[in-house]
Amino acid sequence: MLHPAKATKGVSLTEEELQKKRTEAIEKYIALLKSDNLTFRWKAAEILGNMHAAEAVGPLIESLRDEYVDVSWIAAKSLGKIGDKRATIPLIDCLDSKEQWLRKGAATGLGLLKDKRAVVHLIRLLEDKKPKVRIAAIKALVLIGDKRATEPLSRCIKDRNKKVKKEAVEAIVAFRGDEAIKILNESLNDPDIKDAVEQAIRKIKKT
Repeated sequence: MLHPAKATKGVSLTEEELQKKRTEAIEKYIALLKSDNLTFRWKAAEILGNMHAAEAVGPLIESLRDEYVDVSWIAAKSLGKIGDKRATIPLIDCLDSKEQWLRKGAATGLGLLKDKRAVVHLIRLLEDKKPKVRIAAIKALVLIGDKRATEPLSRCIKDRNKKVKKEAVEAIVAFRGDEAIKILNESLNDPDIKDAVEQAIRKIKKT
């Protein structure tokens, strides 16, 4: 499946011709979201996100309900890349999915959207049973940058998973200030993250 840019390589086209080709490509990939071929569906969802195709927001929201999570979690990330906040509520709804990959994709998409309506829901996701989902929620909250996340993120430094703890340390750096240093200082005795904490404190003090 070729990305539309490949088809015009080496050919000089007018702005109008380029726009026409883009529109045709988007329509083609939107149609492929309903293909019987699983690979075509997830690849189309991925390409539409990379194209930042606003025309595909509605169809991609529908793809969040695809029977295969291979499609739905990529659709969730692509909705974030497109940046249209019509996707916020559908993505929030996906945070309750039984599929861990869809929860992860939805968190990623919400982070890219930077819609503060998602903050309380992403904070709740910090308690998810899957480490990769918790990490996605941490990253999303950092991208949104809402101060309400500071205290919940500080609790993640005591997470049972080492990777989650390290991600939380990096997240606290993003909020900076004396409060961030205080939170990090309280974790200096944790051997799992001692080096990361010391580095984070140095980074905050330099700014």
